Amino acid sequence: MDSGTPVDGGFGTLLHRLRTEARLSQEELAHAAGISVRALSYMERGHSRGPQRRTVQALAEALVLDKAGAQELERLASLGRPRKARTANAPSSTLAPGAVGQASAPDLLPRAPRGFHGRAAELVALSRAAEGEAPVCLVVGPAGVGKTALVLHWAHHSAAGFPDGRLHADLRGFGDTGEPTLMEVLREFLPALGVPLDQVPESVNGAAALFRSLTADRRLLVVLDNARNSEQVRPLLPGGSRCVTVVTSRHRLPGLIVTDTARPISVGVLDPQDGTMLLAAVLGTQRVFAEPVAARRLAELCDGLPLALRVVAARLTQWPGLSLEAMAEELSDETRRLSLLDVEDTGVRAALRVTLQQFPQDVSRHFARLGRHPGIHIDRYTAAALADTDPPAAEAALEKLAAAHLVTETAPGRWIMHDLVRLYARSLEAPPEALTCLLDYYITTGLAAVAASEPGNEECFLLPADYLPPAVVREFGDRSAAVAWYAAERDDLTLAVAAAHAAGLHDRAWRIVMTLWPLIVWRVRDGWASLLETGLESARIDADQHGESRVLNVLGWVLIEEGRTEEALTHLKAACALARRTGDPVAEANALIVLAMAQAALGGLDEAAQGCERAADLARRADDRTIERLALQHLARHRADAGKWRKALDTATVALAFDDHSGTADIPRILLHMVRGEALLGLGHEAEGIEQLELAAREAESSGYEDGAVRALGVLLKVSKDTRLQARYDAAVTRLTTRT
Repeated sequence: MDSGTPVDGGFGTLLHRLRTEARLSQEELAHAAGISVRALSYMERGHSRGPQRRTVQALAEALVLDKAGAQELERLASLGRPRKARTANAPSSTLAPGAVGQASAPDLLPRAPRGFHGRAAELVALSRAAEGEAPVCLVVGPAGVGKTALVLHWAHHSAAGFPDGRLHADLRGFGDTGEPTLMEVLREFLPALGVPLDQVPESVNGAAALFRSLTADRRLLVVLDNARNSEQVRPLLPGGSRCVTVVTSRHRLPGLIVTDTARPISVGVLDPQDGTMLLAAVLGTQRVFAEPVAARRLAELCDGLPLALRVVAARLTQWPGLSLEAMAEELSDETRRLSLLDVEDTGVRAALRVTLQQFPQDVSRHFARLGRHPGIHIDRYTAAALADTDPPAAEAALEKLAAAHLVTETAPGRWIMHDLVRLYARSLEAPPEALTCLLDYYITTGLAAVAASEPGNEECFLLPADYLPPAVVREFGDRSAAVAWYAAERDDLTLAVAAAHAAGLHDRAWRIVMTLWPLIVWRVRDGWASLLETGLESARIDADQHGESRVLNVLGWVLIEEGRTEEALTHLKAACALARRTGDPVAEANALIVLAMAQAALGGLDEAAQGCERAADLARRADDRTIERLALQHLARHRADAGKWRKALDTATVALAFDDHSGTADIPRILLHMVRGEALLGLGHEAEGIEQLELAAREAESSGYEDGAVRALGVLLKVSKDTRLQARYDAAVTRLTTRT
């Protein structure tokens, strides 16, 4: 935008000559120095003869001047600055609005972004937010998401709505070059509005007041880009009711919403389709559409972040022969991805670093520790465990990080990190024990969930010798709270097991697996074998025979349900032998019960019954009534399957009399009611049998035990005339086959 010839013979002439000698356009120099093109044009043409020292230093650095050249540029700039000294009779520099010369409509906007694509919803939201009286539009989003590009695209396409001009200031709230002072911004705005530079008030308050008065009757757009906080923005808000102010920030700036009714517009990452189109806008449609799958993969690997996509496009432009598929293959390597998304001093890592450095040390420390989280979701407890602090402090840090879009709150009290942010966090220094602290938190919480969901059962295991207790132990008021935690955390617990195994923390890996057994019981056909096999390998490496026996037992049961009974038989015999060798009668009884299930599945019902009788005897001698009742429950099942209805009924009745578990969801009790119902039907007592089966079905449905509901309703469908049973059965099957 080289407009006009230097006329002042001083600072402007020298600046123009130096830029020409450096073979830089005004746009290139303005970008390098961090100022607007319009401001640079004013300087060269003599309209702005005395820029501030910081601006001159930035220009000198961008022009790569030596010390003498920089001093000469600063000397000429200082000559154009108004003198502070004033005689007592000198007139004040305060200007009445009417004394301002008539100027053409100013336009300080940088050029419109190239290759802009998509954002239809955000553009509509911005247009709506700009309606009304003196609106303040707050465009917020993470670093590199394209907030400035969105606003500039909108502003250039909305020029007709602002006949009195468009002002722009980069507040550099997230840059390395330092923020401009309020006076520096006003020294650009006021001359653009017709105030001679030597008549700009020297005080900030005076200059800000003059700015408000000059904008009182204008239809003006004011863009305040890259604001760090609300305090930067408030003095620069125009005074007119027909003025529109658009603020961009990586922070949410709630203070501006409170004091100035700012209307927030959130800018998120691009979906894969729009990301692909952005690549096409830079690289050309022919190159991108020739490899549509690879282009979409690139958009996904860039996490939908426009900055990352533009860096990738720049690399592909440098290497015309490089295929998009090859670029995607390189980006798939997580150890290299961030470095590949940096070009010179621009890129994802640089943007995130600048965002993070705005925070106090404790928040940055929390962020670095979050990089050690192997899962996807974060809450106040997991963040506290990673940072070795308490949940309130962790939550406060998470809220600050969320305000800067470094984490995203997906549900109340539940946050995630986008992939590129997570990779950056993992590149930061954090103590190695952070992962161990998190794993021990999961073990502690898992044991609390077991206690709440299956009251009366023995502890799964002893804690590791070097266990690191969390600052706060999570508590569950009832079974439903524990079930909700299991359902929400299942994927993260699975990833935690994998991370523990990979880090050699095998004593943690198998223990976390074992805390999941209540969920495995409720959803036994939900693909647990792989996780249990990892736990088994860890228990063996840890040389813990007690843990190995327990994991083998649960794995055997899952394999039976998956129809892999022969494999299950091998594991269960090993579990029995290990439990016997370690002198653990309760673990042996447990293994015998599951072994009997495998034997029954292979047709050995009598052998299975004998195993359950042996298990009941072991539990009785160990004074473990919970396992004894469980053994009797399975014994009743095997007798019913053998058609021994009277023995099945008697055994189930004895087991039901063991404990009063009313008020808690108790799977053995549900199954015992089911056996009693089938036995009563077998003995010809149809009404009583249907009543028992209905009781089992209702309790299973209300407790979320879908497998039990399907079984009970399946039997009822064969004998009952209730037409609603089919709908209930279908619903239970749907819930069972839909993973929660």
